[in-house]
Amino acid sequence: MDSLPGSDVLARLRQERPYPAVSLLMPTHRREPENAQDPVRLRNLIARAREQLAADPAVTRERRTEVESRLEQALQDVDLAHAEDGLVIFVAPGEHHVWSVPREVPERVVLSDTFLTRNLAAARAAVRPFWALTVAADRVCLWSGDDRRTGEHTGDGFPLVRSLEDPDAERKERFGDLPSTFRDEQTRQFLRQAHEALRTVVDSAPRPLYLIGEAAALALMEEFGPLARDTTTIRRGGLGAGPAAQVQRVLEPVQAERAKAEHAAALAALETARGQKQFAGGLDEVAEAAFDGRIRLLVVEEHFKTVVRDYLDHLEPAVPTDLDAREDIVDEIVEQALETGAEVHFVPDDALSAAGRIAGVLRY
Repeated sequence: MDSLPGSDVLARLRQERPYPAVSLLMPTHRREPENAQDPVRLRNLIARAREQLAADPAVTRERRTEVESRLEQALQDVDLAHAEDGLVIFVAPGEHHVWSVPREVPERVVLSDTFLTRNLAAARAAVRPFWALTVAADRVCLWSGDDRRTGEHTGDGFPLVRSLEDPDAERKERFGDLPSTFRDEQTRQFLRQAHEALRTVVDSAPRPLYLIGEAAALALMEEFGPLARDTTTIRRGGLGAGPAAQVQRVLEPVQAERAKAEHAAALAALETARGQKQFAGGLDEVAEAAFDGRIRLLVVEEHFKTVVRDYLDHLEPAVPTDLDAREDIVDEIVEQALETGAEVHFVPDDALSAAGRIAGVLRY
């Protein structure tokens, strides 16, 4: 299954495709015994998709055969043993995509000329991706992670590896001019190369960055110049080669503090906006502002989900079986906010209980 797509991939997924572009969404479960139902629900979902394809007069036999073949390929890519909270499958002539997402999605099958991307966009906004660089004198590794997992990033010149053996070390030691490891010119050049490679990565994919290594190594990296705008240094040696699980453990307390600070800043921004008459609170106000493109900062409780339907000039509660129900209105709002350049921040449940679980800072 693919990792969550970046904004450029989401933009491509939103582009029009030959009919039918099939979107399948299904809630999944991380643990037993609930996850025992997931394979059955997935088979039923695939069967529904086949039925809709067969019943649609706009789908030719050749096109139906091609899309059904892609459905089978997508099914092979699904790994329910490592499922999270939702499964998203996109299938169209010539392509298929599968994602496991850390955010619940409504169960549905949609045939259209575009993919249903709102749930993916909301899931991507809910996680906090980061880069981590582990620095040692002989190995520099780059790690790509988020709230769920960390994995080594191979490519873009990483990992960088070299030997610490110095053929001239015996002569240097005899004459007393053997420098410390991080004052050695070869080490400086090695870390400068790592610095340049990292700059290329963070420029193309900006994220918070963690630099992990001994104090002398971190000092050298800082000496070579700034990297990401949001960089945190962690003095911890011995992690040049990871492993990923250990890197994740080192980062967890730092990430928890960062998240706490970000939550506080988002809530403070809402209070400031309230005093400046730039505040929207509750589903009706926020939805209207989001679809007008007036949201600058959207703040949502992490597990806020609700089903509504349009009634006159506002949204009212509904049940999923209503024909005009909007099961993922919160994700619609999140995607719309992202599309119009807003920042989206998720906060713990009940943090916005007095504001209807969702609120925003307005541009005007």
